[in-house]
Amino acid sequence: MGLPENETTPYVGMVLATTAQVGLIIISKRAMATGMTNYTFVAYSNALAALILLPLSLLVHRSSTRPPLTFSLIWGFFSLGVLGCLAQLTGYTGINYTSAAFASAMLNLIPGFTFILAVIFGMEKLACRSSSFLAKAIGTVVSIAGAFVVTLYKGPQILTLHSSSKLNYPNFYLPQSNWIIGGLFLAADCAVASGYIIVQALILAKYPAELIIVFFYCFFAAILSTIVSLVVDRDLSAWALQPNIRLFAVLYSGIFGSAFQVGVTAWCLHKKGPLFVAMFHPLGIVIAASLGIIFLGDILYLGILVGSIIIVIGFYSVMWGKAKEVKVVENSEKAPLLTTDEDPIRV
Repeated sequence: MGLPENETTPYVGMVLATTAQVGLIIISKRAMATGMTNYTFVAYSNALAALILLPLSLLVHRSSTRPPLTFSLIWGFFSLGVLGCLAQLTGYTGINYTSAAFASAMLNLIPGFTFILAVIFGMEKLACRSSSFLAKAIGTVVSIAGAFVVTLYKGPQILTLHSSSKLNYPNFYLPQSNWIIGGLFLAADCAVASGYIIVQALILAKYPAELIIVFFYCFFAAILSTIVSLVVDRDLSAWALQPNIRLFAVLYSGIFGSAFQVGVTAWCLHKKGPLFVAMFHPLGIVIAASLGIIFLGDILYLGILVGSIIIVIGFYSVMWGKAKEVKVVENSEKAPLLTTDEDPIRV
């Protein structure tokens, strides 16, 4: 990717990628506050991302190295588009009802929901006596409990910045009903996003060309969200890219939300592994709370703080279990064999 490589580069890269994701939450919330619907926003951002990823994917994955496309693969790409479109639509709806810090906290449910789906589809073995399995199971339950706290308990105000930005933002004081509705939409977003991860893992096993997969996902998601928008949004003014915050949000989402964030995350994933990337998810809560208070006039409530701490504890429990599981597999693969006249003994 042309990045200067040293010990700190992956850390800086993940901080920037996490900040870019949180920035997308902030900017999309501002754009939808002007009357732009989540349907049109998803359609525009995915269409732009597909245009960016098409030449990039063909350049990186040349025809001589990538596997041939089949009907089953195209169907898999379409399934990714359906799941991704649903995840984005429910996610942006939830963001519109809540705050940036709330949304970032709820997104940490994805590892737990992914674990549940992996067990259902047989991708995780039910080794109930294994410490790694117990850590992942307990972490999932704790994360879901934290999500209930964030959604159902608002609590008193802890921190707010009394600036002029809040005067221009119509959802400054969010009622409890909006909090619960937004939490349900964000929980649905996490569940669908987890399904997207499972399907993507199955496709990657057959077609290891990441950028082409992401291109087809954005392509189908753009088509599907456009159809939904034309059916639901009868007012064509929702498609207008004025005021300028709408155009800026679409450009930011297509360039930084897709090309930059996906590219940097993939590079860090290749260099440091999935656990390293996953460990930066809770950082999004801190960044989202800070930027939301500064730029949106959001209020930090006690319920968000307590629930976020519980979710992060569950998140790291799942990650610890996964790390222990990976370490056991690596040790078993590297361990030498002491052979005798009888059966070999692995040490």
